[in-house]
Formats: sequence, structure tokens, C-alpha cells
Amino acid sequence: MHSRIRAAASVLADGRRGPTELEVVDDRIVAVRASAEGGLPEWTLVPGFVDLQVNGIGAMDVARAEGDDWGVLDEALVAQGVTAWCPTLVSAPLDRYAAPLARISAAVAREGPRPTILGAHLEGPFLGDRHGAHPDGFVVAPDLDWVGGLDPVVCLMTVGPEAPGAIDLIRALSGRGVTVAVGHTAAAPEVVRTAVDAGAVLFTHLFNASGPVGARSPGPVGAALVDDRIAVSLIADLVHVDAVTLAVALRAKPVDRVVLVTDAVAWQSPWAQDQGIVMVDGAPRLPDGTIAGSALTMDQAVRNLVAVVGVDLERAVEAASTNPARLMGCTDRGVLAVGARADVVALDADLHVAQVWIAGRSLLD
Repeated sequence: MHSRIRAAASVLADGRRGPTELEVVDDRIVAVRASAEGGLPEWTLVPGFVDLQVNGIGAMDVARAEGDDWGVLDEALVAQGVTAWCPTLVSAPLDRYAAPLARISAAVAREGPRPTILGAHLEGPFLGDRHGAHPDGFVVAPDLDWVGGLDPVVCLMTVGPEAPGAIDLIRALSGRGVTVAVGHTAAAPEVVRTAVDAGAVLFTHLFNASGPVGARSPGPVGAALVDDRIAVSLIADLVHVDAVTLAVALRAKPVDRVVLVTDAVAWQSPWAQDQGIVMVDGAPRLPDGTIAGSALTMDQAVRNLVAVVGVDLERAVEAASTNPARLMGCTDRGVLAVGARADVVALDADLHVAQVWIAGRSLLD
């Protein structure tokens, strides 16, 4: 397959460009050049977005998805410009993970073009002292024997570093190639530093379900903000985190250490309804008011950073695409460059998704 993708502008690795043509052979970009052609679509080409935390979308829960359900999720992800993602499972009894992980493994093996499943993200059950919306009874101490038999589809795990045995767990996971995040934690700064020393590279949804920053108690958030070794993920729906607080994180962290995630949940699913989850003030919530994930889309997160927080598009795209791809070791994604996989999104003037290409094939009519 040989094709060309053209638009009036682009965000390349070295910044924003004017009229651009990407030449694609099979699934790879083989040339990136300025285009002298007139009448190009008034789009900006950006690398496909990468979402490391998706629990579900609308009525479709990844923990219960099977068969054609995955196609529904594919369509919803493409509509928001996501070309790679991590289905995310929250805290549950240990014996309940095998079945959904097996279904995720089967979904990984499907032929494309479709958003690539990088692997599963286990957000729990080995969390710290800030459980958030996770049921208290499902959060347990780390079990190294259980982790030793973990399905290899797991590529990312969120761990509370203050839990007994958590540092050994982080070391074991990172040693077998699993990306480790800390989160749902009230850990002291020195504990967070020890977790990073052991191999943790991400802080899951910074500011949410974590101890706050205080004048004399910087807590885990303060530790993450000043440690350039660790990236932070942010839910930029303007409900989980205020715009000013988002700006604080963006000023504190190096450009390559900020990752946007949606933490989207299937808040319209029968399971969520059974839990009493309803949409209140822009976020799904439990009956007691606890925020239980989001209804955010990745393109909306990018728009929020640009229009409300005041971030330039280049940095927003890095957070939505380049940085999560690099964090997961995907060196051929998250950038529009020669040799990269041709996962491309075209944004219109208002930064809404106009077209998506996965492996060089257009997916939106």
C-alpha cells in the first residue's frame, strides 16, 4: 500500500509546521515533506493519541467486554483520535482477574486496522491508603506469588508504595518488563523516592486519590512534582483537576514527563447503574459523591489544555501521544517522523477530530 496524507499544518517532532505531506508505504511513514500543493484540508496532522487508562466508554466496560464489544470500543476510541490504549481493570478479588485478562489477550490478537491494545493496566488491587472509588474490601497487600503467575498481557500496574511489600513488588514487576506506576497513595516523599529507585516511572492521575501538598507535608504529590525521573498522568476534564492545578503540574514537570489519560469509565453500563454511579457536575460519581472515573475523551483533554490551561498545541500533543508512547517503550509511535508507524490524526481548526489513519488506513468517513 502506498498513500499520501496531506494537510495545511502538522505537529512534528521539531515543532509545528505549515503545509505537510506524509508519504506512507504499507504501515510506515517513509517521507515527511513540505507540501506546495494548494487546496489542502484546513487540518493539523498530529500523531495518534495514546490512552493508558480506559476502564470503559459509555455503556461498554472493558472488564466485561467480549466478542463484538471490542469493536464498539474501537469505534469510540477512533472517534476521539486514540490509536493505542490500555484497557484498565480496577481493584477486584485476585481470582476475578483471569477471565477479563484472557478476554483482553484475545482482543489484542484481532486483525486491524484498529486501535492497538498495548496491554492491560491493572489499577489495583495493591493500592495504598487512598482507595478513592475502589471498594475497601478489594484492596489487598501485594502478593508476589500471584504476580509471578500474572498474565503476560499486563503491561502496566498501579501500586501504592506504602503497602507492605510494595517496594519488592515494584522491583519484581519492573524486572519482568511491566511498567510500574504509583498511585492511590498517601505515601511520604521518601517512600515515593524509594519506589522510583525500585523502578516506578509514573504517578497515576496525579492529585486524585493521593495525599495533598501542604506547606510542611509535601506528601506523594509534592515528591512526584520535584522528581524528574517520574512522569505524572493527569485527567484534564477540569473536574478531577482544576485548570490552575493542571498548570502547576505542567510548569513543575519536564515536557516529557506529563501524560494525559482519560480514566474513562462505562458509567452508563448496567454494572455502573447497579453501583449507583450517576453523572454529577461533569463526572461519574458514587452515591456518596466520590468521583468514579470520567466521561472524558482524549481530544477533549487536548482542547482543555490548549483553550483553558493555555498550553500550546505542541505540548498538549506530546502529553496525549508522544510521552505515553515513550513511557510504554513504543519508539515507533507518538511522533510523525520517517520510520514511525502511520498512526495519524487530523484535527480541525477547533481541535476536533476530522480524520484518523491507523497503519496508514483512513478510518473515518
